[in-house]
Amino acid sequence: MEKHIPRNRCLRVYSFDPSLASDIATWGINEITISVPWEIDEDGESRLQPGPIGEYIEVIDFDPASELFYKPVDLNDRNLLGQNGLPASETNPQFHQQMVYAVAMATIDHFEKAFGRKVFWANNIIREPKYREQFVERLRIYSHALRAQNAFYSPSKKALLFGYFPVTSKDEKNTPGTTVFTCLSHDIIVHEMSHALLDGIHPRFNEASNPDVHAFHEAFADVVAIFQRFSYEGVLESQISRTRGDLAGENLLAQLAQQFGRATGRGTALHDALGGLDPKTGHWIPRLPDPKALEGIYEPHARGAILVAAVFRAFTLVYHHRVADLFRLSTGGTGILPDGAIHPDLVGCLAGEAREIAARILRMCIRGLDYCPPVDLTFGDYLRAVVTADWEFNREDPDDCRVAFVQSFREWGIAPAGIRSMSVDALIWDEYATAGAKHDLREMQGTGDGETKKRTPDAQMLSSRRREYRENYSKHKRLLHQGYYETGEEDAPSERSGRKSQPRRRRKIQSIKGWGDRKAIWASAQDSTYPIWAWLNDPENEEVASVLNLELDPNIAPPTVYRNSRGNPTVEVHAVRPILRRPYELTGEVSLVVEVLQRRRGFFDNDEQQVMDKPGQIHDRTYRGDFTYRAGCTFFLNPETLDIYSVIRTPGTISNDVELARMRAWLTGEEIPLHHAFDRGPLSLSEEADPYRNEPFALLHEHDEE
Repeated sequence: MEKHIPRNRCLRVYSFDPSLASDIATWGINEITISVPWEIDEDGESRLQPGPIGEYIEVIDFDPASELFYKPVDLNDRNLLGQNGLPASETNPQFHQQMVYAVAMATIDHFEKAFGRKVFWANNIIREPKYREQFVERLRIYSHALRAQNAFYSPSKKALLFGYFPVTSKDEKNTPGTTVFTCLSHDIIVHEMSHALLDGIHPRFNEASNPDVHAFHEAFADVVAIFQRFSYEGVLESQISRTRGDLAGENLLAQLAQQFGRATGRGTALHDALGGLDPKTGHWIPRLPDPKALEGIYEPHARGAILVAAVFRAFTLVYHHRVADLFRLSTGGTGILPDGAIHPDLVGCLAGEAREIAARILRMCIRGLDYCPPVDLTFGDYLRAVVTADWEFNREDPDDCRVAFVQSFREWGIAPAGIRSMSVDALIWDEYATAGAKHDLREMQGTGDGETKKRTPDAQMLSSRRREYRENYSKHKRLLHQGYYETGEEDAPSERSGRKSQPRRRRKIQSIKGWGDRKAIWASAQDSTYPIWAWLNDPENEEVASVLNLELDPNIAPPTVYRNSRGNPTVEVHAVRPILRRPYELTGEVSLVVEVLQRRRGFFDNDEQQVMDKPGQIHDRTYRGDFTYRAGCTFFLNPETLDIYSVIRTPGTISNDVELARMRAWLTGEEIPLHHAFDRGPLSLSEEADPYRNEPFALLHEHDEE
């Protein structure tokens, strides 16, 4: 008899958090049932073990404060399968386990559908006796990890740690002595999962090289938490009915961690994308776009809230544009609703439109991660990333979502550096030949006679140089097609991954599947790093390296740039991953996202930097300096044709002293007030001295609660 394997598993969760159950206006949407993928092994059997423990995550319910292990829930138990899991409960640890598993898997599902590939956790780094990277199969989730007003993602443990704490506030929403479990907040779970998933894609985004980096981590996690909620039936309808279809007004959909915020004395949700309480009146007021909002704001949560507001504003712009006809039809053309509740049919139509738009916005935000520079991300870079990713994936934009993003970001004062226009086409990242030609033009404009520059039209030079780069690249990609023999050099990717050198093995670029066994996909991506690394280090491909923002000339690179035993600047192929590109052509074209980086030692004292960069200086490769400055690029490579598509460069090369000085000024607080979340003085910014280096999100969220 043929075995029929379920495609999805239905599980009950809190839609927001347990606090909604105590309010008659919201108790009806307090518990919902969500669908997550049914995890199966190669034989078609359920691979989910008690815990739950599956392919991606492992729930471990140990309470260190009580020194107790709680019995793991078995979601394959017949009694639970027949009732969509355990009913929602604040007092049942097994439901807590079910809740974190279900919401975590729903978040993973959103990411995989957006990317068109499996997701991975950040590699485990082993530094002794030799640096190498290990595949991390599962993220661990500790549902009762600490007694504290905190929950965070731990990059070092590859784990989510959820806290619990007693309520101290006494008002109509809180009862002192009761307990708040952060693992029962849908928003907090999604937020921390998003940190973990983002870290798996961009582990260097943990390095606060500018005020936007950590703020982006917080903002992106909030964006996912907000828009994932739009996919839940019943919740969206209730809020549309309550707001009479105006999702720009106060509503639960844009408010995060209500129970946590009220229990810690805030009086309202922890984060609100649309507004907040007026300290004078105590009433909720909307937050209007402000092009000067970012000025003087450096604390990551406050700065990130501006990015969240910009993304939500883009959503409301598209939503109101899409539903304008529904309001005209339901009001006889006036567009003004009569007093009272709106018709249930209108609620259903509005909810359908809002759900579809929210799903599109969430996909755009997630896909944009692949189109970011490998380090030093700014909000403006992210706008370009979102626009380019969506343009690549869907050239048609019938709902004008890309235009809405541009409009909203402009209204909030977010713009990429160095652009001449905020039009959609101007924001799309350059392809290979254009990137090279523009680089040449900037180099020429930096020197020479001004009159000569005026007589040389930019368009003419760009066209000429683009043609030359395209012609030259045909030679370079032939070398990549031929492949490279492994040499056993100490800075080669094969050495960093712990494999033994095979001197006579010719390595070539291979296609990488987005689906299948995750460890096999990871290994295939690791194998692809070597031919790319060897290709970029080949002197014959110096032009390619230059376009990709790499400085390989040992005579030009400052002495503080990390070098190999032969004295040449080192190159790190930081990541290779598959990406589903151009589905609008119905080709299902899978390209490779490649990130390459170089490192340089930075010093807090500029005079010391000058001394260390004097010609002839030789630094031991183990010497780190005070901080690490990185530069490089992200580029897209077709594994079949070996053509390079979008090129996303960091602002400067590894030799750029201006960018190094900018990073130094941010880290030491020379040009900003010393009140951002990571301000603990210059000494703490040293990698060796920083006690929080491996737990940046614990510190960040701890500050958020003060």
